Amino acid sequence: MTKSISRKIEASSCCLHCLETGKPDAQAVLLLHGMKFSAATWDELSTLDLLAAAGCHCLALDMPGFGQSPVCESKHDTVLSEFIRQGEISKPVLIGPSMGGRIALEFALNHPGILGGMILVGAVGVEENKDRLSQLDLPVLLLWGGEDQISPLENSDTLLAAVKGAKRVIIDGAPHPCYLDQPE
Repeated sequence: MTKSISRKIEASSCCLHCLETGKPDAQAVLLLHGMKFSAATWDELSTLDLLAAAGCHCLALDMPGFGQSPVCESKHDTVLSEFIRQGEISKPVLIGPSMGGRIALEFALNHPGILGGMILVGAVGVEENKDRLSQLDLPVLLLWGGEDQISPLENSDTLLAAVKGAKRVIIDGAPHPCYLDQPE
């Protein structure tokens, strides 16, 4: 088990809590979280350990107002952009489940070329952004629970049809959030 380091980072007038593990010069993976969760969720599920063991530099963020990050006035999009810029993080893969998927999706749409890839897990916010989805030009993996009632499979269908080269994995019988049922 790899020990993650807990850090506080200033980004766009916000104090962000971050759990970090893995080699700093490895492929960066930024992990967001859903509405009822925090960066600690990724640690508790051993996701940070698994990704670090696979050779990744993992950064799990508590978005403003969640976990150990206090509420701030800045938009999530702005905070995430500043976090990446300040950390000099090159082409990170952004993982966003549920609410974090909305943040990831909107970030990728508003900041083309910054991300190296994106993994959306039962993402919400698909319908609100469907007219712009075809603008995404990066590797995208969709993970969806087959029994997701919060973000139904139709949302993944919309993404799959609109995003060139997107790939999808459906976890049979899994609800929203599917990564809690089957974290591996």
